[in-house]
Amino acid sequence: MVRLDLGDVHLRRMQEKDIDAVKALIKEGCEGTENRLILYLLTRPLALLMLAILSSILRCVLHSFILALVAPVFIFIIYLKLTIPRSVGILGSSRPYWDYMGSSYQADTEPDLSNPHAGRAKLEKTRRRKKPKEKEKDKTTEREHVDEDELKERAKVAGEVWVADSDGEIMGCVARDGWSRDGVCRICRLVVQSWYRREGLGRLLVQGLESRTKQSGIRRVYAHVPFPSKVGEAFFRRLGYRLQGETAGTTGEEEEEDDDYEEPEKGWLGFPLTKVFVKDL
Repeated sequence: MVRLDLGDVHLRRMQEKDIDAVKALIKEGCEGTENRLILYLLTRPLALLMLAILSSILRCVLHSFILALVAPVFIFIIYLKLTIPRSVGILGSSRPYWDYMGSSYQADTEPDLSNPHAGRAKLEKTRRRKKPKEKEKDKTTEREHVDEDELKERAKVAGEVWVADSDGEIMGCVARDGWSRDGVCRICRLVVQSWYRREGLGRLLVQGLESRTKQSGIRRVYAHVPFPSKVGEAFFRRLGYRLQGETAGTTGEEEEEDDDYEEPEKGWLGFPLTKVFVKDL
């Protein structure tokens, strides 16, 4: 783990040149999530019952106890490997795949997220250093002028990706899903590079995006956390989020369902794959 000075972190929109780095970061953040979900589903009582019934049937056909025991589990795992990415998406997104090109469209024109740790002098220095890069991006925009109309349409539904940048290194990212309702949005794909975890960078990304969404009129934010992720649950609770259904400020007490109720992602046999956390801004 590297000691990080949050004052040197620049919170900006993902640009086209950042796509490969963000994809690698997302891949790192997804490692183990899929396997934990599969293990969680395999250990549900209903799933165990169905596997036991199927094994008993195969025992009569195959005349092999080991094969009859292993085959249903193997088939079940293969099925989940093929269907989980399509049903739950990755890291709390409502979609399994992300349109990175659409998300990066005209990203260099967006103002940065606020960073309370950065002094005015550092912000001014960052802006001056960024100007030449903006000119370089103008050339890229000219090269892709042919697809301008297509990118505009894709950008409307692609969502936004924000990155934490320090001296050109992408250390973390967070996204605002393209899905939205009036006054409501969903944040997802929060990932911090392993070297910079537990330094407050995840908190900085989420709070910066919350501040921006509040300025745009959003009053409620949702976050889907993969069901087995205790670390993710604890993180969002520390930021003031509560599990959907709990009374604000009181853990364990249920609140009445409202019009903004967010359905958790569900997988095989309707098992919930995510927990929905909510925060009123």
